[in-house]
Amino acid sequence: MELETTRLRLEPFELAHFDGLRAMESDPEIMRYISNGVVKTPEETLTSIERVQSRWQQYGFSWWAMREKESGEIVGACCLQHLANQDGASLEIGWRLNANYHGKGFATEAAQAIVKFAVEKVGVNYLVAVADPENAASQKVMQRLGMTYKAIEQHYDVPCVVYELHL
Repeated sequence: MELETTRLRLEPFELAHFDGLRAMESDPEIMRYISNGVVKTPEETLTSIERVQSRWQQYGFSWWAMREKESGEIVGACCLQHLANQDGASLEIGWRLNANYHGKGFATEAAQAIVKFAVEKVGVNYLVAVADPENAASQKVMQRLGMTYKAIEQHYDVPCVVYELHL
């Protein structure tokens, strides 16, 4: 299920996205808010692509690679998934970007498309987003989406700021 925005094409993870995803997952600066700066090995990136592909088959949603239409480059990744990958949990939207694409509005643009997808195709009326409490950039994206602060909660085995969106 590909999605399109003005500048992006969101493509469900495929092996063809490996290099673009590796660029993010091997950068400690990008991973600082995701895994305390611990980068993934190439094998872990491959395993995560395969895991995401099975989630697409199971749920009809998961992670997309964000491809900039103009350059064809993978600029990031974004998702709709069960919070902390727990079946039955609220649906979460999320994103991460390659460092040279920060601050250009791509995360907001992709997240808006995912919110629309979640409402129109999945039929949800409530979404959450979580981030490291120090990740001000992600919190600004959440606010731009009209999300409101809920609390600090434990997710992914770490404290996370939680924002919610009632649709």
